Parts: sequence; C-alpha cells; structure tokens
Amino acid sequence: MTASPSAPASPVRRLLVLLALGVVPWTVVLVAGEATLVFPFGLVNTAPLHLTTLPDFLTFTGGGVPTFLQSWVVGAVLYCCALASAAVGTVWREDPRLTGGLLALAAVTQFPLVLGFAQRLGYTALPVGTLLLLLAAWWLYWPAVRGYKTISDSPE
Repeated sequence: MTASPSAPASPVRRLLVLLALGVVPWTVVLVAGEATLVFPFGLVNTAPLHLTTLPDFLTFTGGGVPTFLQSWVVGAVLYCCALASAAVGTVWREDPRLTGGLLALAAVTQFPLVLGFAQRLGYTALPVGTLLLLLAAWWLYWPAVRGYKTISDSPE
C-alpha cells in the first residue's frame, strides 16, 4: 500500500531530507572561472580543491568577517537547530512550526550572502540551497502548520 501524495512525510524521511540539504551547496560563488561552494559546514574551493570548515574559517578570520558573511554563520546555526528539532521528532514530538520556521529563516539568511557577493565586481552568487531550504520548509512543514490546531481552535 502506498501513501497518498497529500500524506505528510514520516519524521525519519523529514530528517533525511534535512540531512541531504546539508550536503547541497547553499550558495555557489563564481569568480574568474572558479567556484566556491558555500555549505553549512564550510567552504569548498574548486581551484585548488580545498575544504575550509566553518570553525576553521572563523578561527582564521578571528571572527572579524563582513556582515554578509556573518549571515552564513547564522544560517548554519539555524539549520543545525532545525536538524535537532527534526531529530527529536523521530523519537518524540516535533513542532512543525519550529522546524519549518527555522528552515525558512536559514534560507533567508543566505540572501545577504548572495547580495554581498553580487556587489563585488566580477562575482556571481547563485542561491541554490536557499531555494531548496525554502522548498523543503514549504513541502515538508507547511501542510502541518496550516492544519495545526491550537487550544482556542478546539470545540467547547
């Protein structure tokens, strides 16, 4: 028996989707024929191929990064909180408003990153993961949020 298309994804499937979002580049920055892939865990440069983890990046910069790069860090923290919420949902209760909201906020934090790079001459930034985060928030959590019943909604 197959689940209906309108049935919500199981907590484990939602968690797997959220984990997959962590290995998709959130922003692709193109400059001079090279690419830098921005992930929630770090940066991958293509020439030469190199990974700089988020903690290493913050250590090397001493925490003094431009505001638009700080939004990447905030987005990574929000994403980790959404992951934690989804993980809790596999063993207990998950509030779809919290997890979906955290995903949407993580997506929104990437717009300053895209705009910050877009202001630099010769840079092109593509918000790939940003769109996927918003899609996941809408697809996985919006039906549950829309159908969410509060105490005041219950019959008296």
